[in-house]
Amino acid sequence: MGKKFAIAAGVAAGVAAGINAVRAAKYVPEKKDYGEPSVENVNVQRAMDNLSKAISIPTVSYPEKERVDFSQFEKFHKFLEEAYPLIHKNLTKEVVLEASLIYRWEGTRSDLDPIALLAHQDVVPISAGTEGDWTNPPFGGVNDGEFIWGRGALDMKNHLIAVMEAVETLLEEGFKPERDVYLLFGQDEEVVASGNGGAKNIMDTLKDRGIHLDSVIDEGGAIIPLNVKGVIENKDLIGVGIAEKGYTDIEITVTAKGGHSSQPPVHSALGELAQVIRDLEGNQFKAELMPFVSDLFSNLGRSCTYPVRLVTCNLPYMKPLLKYGMTKIPFTACLIRTTTAVTMAEGSPAANVLPQKASVVVNFRQMPGTTVQDVIDHIRKVCRNKNIEIKVLKAKEASSFSPTESRTFKIIEELCVQENKNAIVAPYLVMGGTDACYYEPVCENIFRYSPYKVSVELLRCTHATNERIPVSAIEPAVAFFKRYVKKASAEK
Repeated sequence: MGKKFAIAAGVAAGVAAGINAVRAAKYVPEKKDYGEPSVENVNVQRAMDNLSKAISIPTVSYPEKERVDFSQFEKFHKFLEEAYPLIHKNLTKEVVLEASLIYRWEGTRSDLDPIALLAHQDVVPISAGTEGDWTNPPFGGVNDGEFIWGRGALDMKNHLIAVMEAVETLLEEGFKPERDVYLLFGQDEEVVASGNGGAKNIMDTLKDRGIHLDSVIDEGGAIIPLNVKGVIENKDLIGVGIAEKGYTDIEITVTAKGGHSSQPPVHSALGELAQVIRDLEGNQFKAELMPFVSDLFSNLGRSCTYPVRLVTCNLPYMKPLLKYGMTKIPFTACLIRTTTAVTMAEGSPAANVLPQKASVVVNFRQMPGTTVQDVIDHIRKVCRNKNIEIKVLKAKEASSFSPTESRTFKIIEELCVQENKNAIVAPYLVMGGTDACYYEPVCENIFRYSPYKVSVELLRCTHATNERIPVSAIEPAVAFFKRYVKKASAEK
């Protein structure tokens, strides 16, 4: 009996292995023949020169508006006028709030909803004391032939200049869009959850005029080279953001009697606060594999080498294991749950004084579907100390998901694959914030994609020392936006 069972088990295992091998062999990318990309004229030297000039104007934003030097934004506007004369001759221009810009390129069909291309003019400040750590001055815009250096080279004067170059060149070529084309450039995207900032004021202006946008494209995913020997080789991952996480800063405070440190209680206010922190960190939000995660792993898995596909083709059956593994890695955990980060703490003003109040600031990045109120409820639920005070310092709700079956997503995918046959186009969730989320009241098709091929190492320079962009990435980005405007502004 035992021998027969062993034989049967062996046969079953062999059959399963054979089935798995066949499945893996068929588990390949779907073939989509989009043809060849249109040949686009790009004035590369002008684009590089203008990006350098844009970087040299320090349009730095701060949460405290009184710290913002708006004369630099005025200087930036003047630069745009001089650099792009046809745009300023043929498009209408408005300044919203203090320095946000609306450009409208009137199309030939007033019955069609317009498209919008977004960018922000502002950049983050240079951390005090790090100015000398830069290889080239942070606001120098130095082009050494390989990179253009400076704050905004990656976030996101590169994107803004590429959009302007694309439209200026299309005007030079006599192109006329069917749909209106809006170029919408906010002033304070880097001030997270600014509430009543530039992007919201632009959106309110459009909404008050009864304008509904067909589509929005803003900063987001880039083109990331993938080359892991034996796993996935000579591929480029193009992540198109279809949603973004929310942002909430919450201050949690514990009060106590206070007094002299020579007569301490068992737990001071800080000691009680430590338990609150342990409760929060020990009770993370529930992880969930949303559809975009499955799509992302499926698209990647189909492009892996054959031995690896033996595993990746079975991912639908391995979701519990996948979810567990992702929660153990910060880089992947943030894709599947609302994150909790304890970032700031405050207690007594002196070493020998017991604090009467102790507070901690916790930053939460909510998944779509999780609200700010859900975060507050979670804190109340998991913290054993029910006497804590909770104060929302700053908050922005997570965005909705935009549909991947939409015309706009398919246009982005088509253009990317036409240009790069090794591209893996996949939807993903943007971890940080963008101006795009403010446009949901006037648009359902909002996507976040910057058409720049940049290594992971370079992406880490965003907001950091030695931010820079390869000069080789400039021409393809301008060409992408030219193609995008031509296709997206058409009726169909």
